[in-house]
Amino acid sequence: MNDTSAEKILPFISRSELIEDAVKTYAKMITALAYHQTGSRADADDIFQEVCLSLVRDDNAPLTDDAHLKAYLIRVTINKCKDLHKSAWRKRVEPLVDHIGDISPESQSILDEVMKLKPFYRSVIYLYYYQEYSVKEIAQILEKKENTVSSALRRARLKLRDILEEEGYHG
Repeated sequence: MNDTSAEKILPFISRSELIEDAVKTYAKMITALAYHQTGSRADADDIFQEVCLSLVRDDNAPLTDDAHLKAYLIRVTINKCKDLHKSAWRKRVEPLVDHIGDISPESQSILDEVMKLKPFYRSVIYLYYYQEYSVKEIAQILEKKENTVSSALRRARLKLRDILEEEGYHG
């Protein structure tokens, strides 16, 4: 190995620099996943902050391994979203409708229909289509069996297709 290998550089990079780099690298992904799970920009921003705090507080976070770090952040984000859905406060309020970024009306229509799916189906759709994970990788991230993820992906596609066909979408 040469003198610029990761093993020789890594000891000189502080933990805070690694965390800052992780947040910069994965901020959009975390926020988008949180939005897909919650349907609310404000909730997605809150989840993003919670995930960042978890990263800072967890001394065992895989900061030096990009693949593990991404999977770790996805897992923490999904868990934070589940916690939000279970909270007593969440059960008593109705979210304001908001949208993330500028997307076409057609894409927004499809996103609205995806948001009607159960949270597990939304997670599988998001990880498969937006993050381009394989079924095997999704199973590991969500801590489910591959067959469960595969079935959920198939069912989510069928439900989405039926919903979109009812709405007259033929894209």
